[in-house]
Amino acid sequence: MRMNTRREAIFIITRWLLNREFPDRMISDSPNRAFVTDLTYTTIRHYSALIWILEKLVKKMPGGETQAALLVGATQILFMDDVADHAAVNETVDAAKQVSKNSAGFVNGVLRNIIRSRDEILKNLEAQPLHIQKSHPEVLAKRWTARFGEEETAKLFDWNNTPAETFIAGKPNAEGKTTFTKAPRGTSIRDIPGFSEGEFIVQDPATASAIELLDLKPGLSVLDACAAPGGKTIQIAWRMGNPPAEGSKVLAVDLHEDRIATINENLKRTKLEWVKVEQANLMEPADDIIAKHGLFDRILLDVPCSNSGVLRRRPDARWRWSERRMTKLVKAQQSILAHASRLLVPGGILVYSTCSLEPEENSELIEAFLKRYSRFSIIRSVEQIPTRSGTDGAFVCALTKKS
Repeated sequence: MRMNTRREAIFIITRWLLNREFPDRMISDSPNRAFVTDLTYTTIRHYSALIWILEKLVKKMPGGETQAALLVGATQILFMDDVADHAAVNETVDAAKQVSKNSAGFVNGVLRNIIRSRDEILKNLEAQPLHIQKSHPEVLAKRWTARFGEEETAKLFDWNNTPAETFIAGKPNAEGKTTFTKAPRGTSIRDIPGFSEGEFIVQDPATASAIELLDLKPGLSVLDACAAPGGKTIQIAWRMGNPPAEGSKVLAVDLHEDRIATINENLKRTKLEWVKVEQANLMEPADDIIAKHGLFDRILLDVPCSNSGVLRRRPDARWRWSERRMTKLVKAQQSILAHASRLLVPGGILVYSTCSLEPEENSELIEAFLKRYSRFSIIRSVEQIPTRSGTDGAFVCALTKKS
């Protein structure tokens, strides 16, 4: 069966609608990967707006692949200016024919109706509440409007609805600073000179603060406590020298076995195989790590979070966001921080970081930790709001343990 680009996008969106499967894991490594990725993620970014639009045009919303075909087709017509209308309709209808001729005819009719009514549809969409108009969960619209105001919230939503650039980070210069460079849009990272030689990694500039606050020096022992996929581990190891300076030690740990494999792959490519990688669960006491490795001079704790600062880069994460899920994550973050803090030498530095904008996961969590663990104090904290920093959202806080 011929799989055109629209057919692949429809297949991915169908599975995403069914079980919220991660889209990036379903996109094939084909010559058309860039377009399929753009089409898939643009559909997911505008999902609630698309549903609102389609419900005005059809008597009963179909399910499965027919709904996915409508979403994919409408996305191209309404939100992808570089796709010609005839290509959007013809290719999407051709893909829908592989489901059934009846589905194809239905999809064709709806998409042509959208083209005829496009200006009116978009005008009516602009009059809808912010969460529908900008296609975000209503709970986030309420939270962010209360915190940032409606104008900045709208700008944050617009930021999230713009395709993210891919940045590459090279090895640090003599002063320990990293240069971040935008990769050419649509170019495979593997095709960029220096990839095979391990001269760079894919990393957003938002990560710079976490590495900076670690105050790294050759000869230190460093733990990257939630390390996958290994980008920050590599940035840490580069600052230890290669081969590493005497006394330097870097240990990367993660909970999941498959993610451990990813860390090892990235370390191999960057020729940093001297870094130790182990599976560990920091939701539990870290006695095994202490017994085997002792305490660490520096700890990076990039905890699992709600991802509300990187919804531009991970469009599907917005539809998993809920206060209930965040509350569960906060409990996990508290546990991980408490256990990791035992691994720090007196006078050492622990950097806690998230890619969340939510105070419960960031400043409020640190405040609660300091009340309970009086030996710790804040050196410095940094909050990056995309509309102000021009980077992914992040929170970073450097803590030190008193002797």
